[in-house]
Amino acid sequence: MSTVESTNQNAAAPSLSAADIGVQLAGKYMTFKLAEEVYGLEILKVREIIGLMDITRVPRSADFIRGVINLRGKVIPVIDLRLKFAMDACQATEQTVIIVVQCQVGARNLTMGILVDQVLEVLSIEAAAIEPPPQLGEAAVEAQFILGVGKAGERVIFLLDIGKVLGREDAAAVASAAAA
Repeated sequence: MSTVESTNQNAAAPSLSAADIGVQLAGKYMTFKLAEEVYGLEILKVREIIGLMDITRVPRSADFIRGVINLRGKVIPVIDLRLKFAMDACQATEQTVIIVVQCQVGARNLTMGILVDQVLEVLSIEAAAIEPPPQLGEAAVEAQFILGVGKAGERVIFLLDIGKVLGREDAAAVASAAAA
């Protein structure tokens, strides 16, 4: 298990204090926008950023799976993070990009593209600027992919565990879309 994966698992443990979570999550994050919200991905999970290209729809796949792309001979599934987060579908603009990420979902290594409105920057977020995820009661079960909340100036940045954004069933659907 890599240090990053270990960090992510530890960050989710309820016994850690807010300071411990900040220390565990401090580091570099690729920040991006979905609608007006800012999110961050651990930079070590990001493989590359590519401009929007033709996405081939996979018949009978989940709505959030936009389809697949051919990236230098490798078929990569692309998910629309807006749809996964119950927002309106991503509308293509000059700033719309696909972030290619590699993550672990269960026992499965998964390379996929995530469609985002705009990449902002790579930020180094210090431990003191990270708080635990907000307590959302029953809704917290669906928000376990939020590792913490980073602060940069006046901005609030939701730090994502991209491996937990997709549940096991979603990951299987994404993997089968790539194999189709």
